[in-house]
Amino acid sequence: MTVLKYLFMVLFIIVSIVLTIIIMMQEGEDAGLGSLSGQSLDTYWSKNKGRSREGVIIKVTAVLVAVFFVLALLLNMSSFKI
Repeated sequence: MTVLKYLFMVLFIIVSIVLTIIIMMQEGEDAGLGSLSGQSLDTYWSKNKGRSREGVIIKVTAVLVAVFFVLALLLNMSSFKI
C-alpha cells in the first residue's frame, strides 16, 4: 500500500508542475474595445479555436485538472481511517 501511495504522490507532483506550466502558457482573454459595445467577431479564428494550439492547451488543462483532483482525493482517503 505504501508503494502505491508514493507512486500517487510522485504523479501528483508531476501533474502539479505540468499543470502550472500549461496554465502559464495560456493567452489572456483580451476581447478588445468591441466587447464594450457588445459586438462579437465571428472570424475564422474564433470559429475554429478548438483545433488551434490554444484549443489543445485548454483541453489538456481540463484533463490535467481532473487528474489533479482525483489524485488529491486518492491521497487524502488514506488519512480517513474508518
